[in-house]
Amino acid sequence: MKNFVADFVAEKYRKKKMLDKEPSQINEMRPKVMVTGCFDLLHSGHVAFLQEAAQLGDLYVCIGSDENVCHLKGRYPVNSQDERRFMLAALSCVREVTVNAGVGIMDFLSELDVIRPDIFFVNEDGHTPSKETLCQEKGIQYIVSRREPAGDLPARSTTALRVECTIPFRIDLAGGWLDQPWVSCHYPGPVLTVSIEPNYDFNFRSGMATSTRKKAIELWRTALPTGDPEQLARMLFAYENPPGTKEVAGSQDSIGIVFPGLNRSHFNGSYWPERIESVHDEAIMQWLEQHLFLVTLGPRTLEYDVLADTHIDAEGARALADAAEGCWEAALRMDTQAFGTHFRRSFEAQIAMFPNMVDDGIFHMIDQYRDQALGWKLSGAGGGGYLVLWAEKPVEKALQVKVRRRALQL
Repeated sequence: MKNFVADFVAEKYRKKKMLDKEPSQINEMRPKVMVTGCFDLLHSGHVAFLQEAAQLGDLYVCIGSDENVCHLKGRYPVNSQDERRFMLAALSCVREVTVNAGVGIMDFLSELDVIRPDIFFVNEDGHTPSKETLCQEKGIQYIVSRREPAGDLPARSTTALRVECTIPFRIDLAGGWLDQPWVSCHYPGPVLTVSIEPNYDFNFRSGMATSTRKKAIELWRTALPTGDPEQLARMLFAYENPPGTKEVAGSQDSIGIVFPGLNRSHFNGSYWPERIESVHDEAIMQWLEQHLFLVTLGPRTLEYDVLADTHIDAEGARALADAAEGCWEAALRMDTQAFGTHFRRSFEAQIAMFPNMVDDGIFHMIDQYRDQALGWKLSGAGGGGYLVLWAEKPVEKALQVKVRRRALQL
């Protein structure tokens, strides 16, 4: 498939720009291919990606600065930008390496204008609609590659090489904000969370409970310990929110990380739920994986304030609770259509009380997926992160999650 794409692009480019040229002239007019990324701890997956991109033309690699990597990932890279640039430039498939001058997931804008590529090449976990839209506006061909290992080599990621960390992330599916007592005191209700395997290096401040996960890594290093999940979740919650904490992180984050599978936590005016119910049925786990998709929006800015201009009352809290209950019942029946409806209503109830969760840009992004998805929401408190889609069929170029299962009892 990869060779077919390369041959197709090369032939299309030849017909467009190289017709009737001499061979020497053709060699000087190969398409320019641009890729961006961190490329920390260079591994076989990076090389396979770069070799695939280089099949399409002369390869220009633009890497994130050390400061921007820290901004996006919540940590500095192991290898400095100078080291990363040196190693990438040593690869025979790479023509030129540049350190991006910008910040955020679109840190390459000035480099794009200088290089003026014919093709912008990304991995599936590097795809964002904003990148694709930019390329469309500039007449640049946008290609998304599947993240596949070369030959029989194992799949690699920088996260796995940094340390084999199996501590999961979480997605709050419905009812989010009810884990705050100043919301559930108006009307009690559940928060639905699902524990997600760390098969992607999710951006920091992206609504995937990355701050809580960071605390879990401080506590337990590379893996969750064995033991009663509620006791472990309480421990993590207390560690993240020591006495005197001004803004208490909701307990759905620690519950969503520690408890495997799909979970319903019932809140009634307290930081900790009255009870937690879990589902581990394999058919439901697979059903969730088949219909949940993530689209990268970029991390929230440090200035983002979701608590400004809130409208919290009993009517809004009840609408949120009812939508979450609807999602739970639909999940137990594996009713895809009903789940999508309640999934969307939960998000609508959230933004009615917390309008700063969204802006015009996010609404525009949602509009692009209305025909493909049955429901949508933002990860976490909004303001960025990921657009979470519930869809009947696979969403092109979106990330597909892996639900964490309960360990087998021997």
